[in-house]
Amino acid sequence: MEKIYLSDSGPKVSPAVYGFYRWKGNYVNEDKMEQILNLCLELDINTFDHGDTYGDYTCEEIFGNVLKRSGIKRESIVLFTKCGINIPNAARPYYRVKHFDTSREHITNSLENSLRNLKTDYIDVFLLNQLDPLSNLEETALTLEKLKDSGKIKNVGVVNFSVFQHQLLSSYLRIPIVTNHIELNLLNTSAFDNGQVDYIKQKYMRPLATSPLAEGKIANSNEKIPLRIRGKLEEFAGKYNSHFESVAIAWLVKLGALPLIGTTDELRIRNIAESFKINLDRQDWYELYAVSRGEL
Repeated sequence: MEKIYLSDSGPKVSPAVYGFYRWKGNYVNEDKMEQILNLCLELDINTFDHGDTYGDYTCEEIFGNVLKRSGIKRESIVLFTKCGINIPNAARPYYRVKHFDTSREHITNSLENSLRNLKTDYIDVFLLNQLDPLSNLEETALTLEKLKDSGKIKNVGVVNFSVFQHQLLSSYLRIPIVTNHIELNLLNTSAFDNGQVDYIKQKYMRPLATSPLAEGKIANSNEKIPLRIRGKLEEFAGKYNSHFESVAIAWLVKLGALPLIGTTDELRIRNIAESFKINLDRQDWYELYAVSRGEL
């Protein structure tokens, strides 16, 4: 895959990004991590999205151990990580309830933990996961700017920000926001209706689509809309000599979006990578969109 710019001021990334947001349970281990890392690199996916809470607060450290052992040069991969959501867990017994925190202290401590766990000196894109309505946004913005000036983070991003939240944080920052991770797939196109896609493009960024295959529902759900979408995708799969999941991702790619892969299924990861060989016809794109909205 040819690397592309995340935004007009962001880093170059692979057109697909692998994220660990669904990792939990027994498969959070170094063997599985090494398998996924090697598969992604084989497919020219060199961009990895972490979060301090992923894998019950263990994914970053496991990835860091695997990366160190692999001998892969740090500059050959792109690392995202994020903070902002605190989730009750045995690893964090002092959290009584899920809550948000983008205070100076939490951002700084979370970043230092991520740097230590990932065994790196810098994060390519550091993101705020949700907007904390209780934080002092001037303090939040100043903290992010100081961390960028220190070289510990190279770019700033956000996750699941509405257009108004995106605008609000931007108004306090002197540095650009380079990405907003939003849920976008053929079963959830609300980002078109609420203005997220338009605003992201207005800011010269590429939409980064989480749950690009709707957490497997496009392939496995027996409900009416997923079944109709899958039928249309299978029809187009024959036309494009590809897998129907590849066509579903090609629908996002045609939009200029980057799929954020969350699955650990090797075949599904390969199907996503194959999507970049498909140049989806404009009318096919709109036909899939119409089916997704129940208009066909």
